[in-house]
Amino acid sequence: MQEEEIREALNAHWQASAAGDLDAEHDIYDDEAVCDYPQSGERIIGRANLQALRSHHPDKPSGFEVRRIQGEGNLWITEYAITYQGRAAYTVSIMEFCNGKVLHETQYFSEPFEAPGWRSQWVEKIA
Repeated sequence: MQEEEIREALNAHWQASAAGDLDAEHDIYDDEAVCDYPQSGERIIGRANLQALRSHHPDKPSGFEVRRIQGEGNLWITEYAITYQGRAAYTVSIMEFCNGKVLHETQYFSEPFEAPGWRSQWVEKIA
C-alpha cells in the first residue's frame, strides 16, 4: 500500500471516528489486529473485539480534532484531541500497517494540565 493510500485510509478512519460510524471506523483494521492501551494495561485482540469495546463506550464524543498525521512506510502516528463531557483527552495513536490494514495500534491518552507559572518566561501558549 502506497503512503498516499494509507493517508487516505487514515483520514477516512478518523472522519468515521468523529462521526461515530463504527463500521467505517473499523475498516482500517486487520481481523487479527491488536490494540494496546499502555496506561490502563489493556490489550484488545481482534477487530471484532475492538469494535465491540468501542461500541459499548458509555459516552459519545462531543468533539474530535485531528491535529497531525505523520508517517512513512508502515508506521503512522496521529495526534488528536477527543472530548467527552466537556473534557479533552489529548491522544496519540501509533499504527503499524501490514498488507494495507492496521495490524497493531498503541494509543496513549492524556488529560490537560495547568502550566506552572515558573516557566512562563520561556514558553508561548498554544490552542
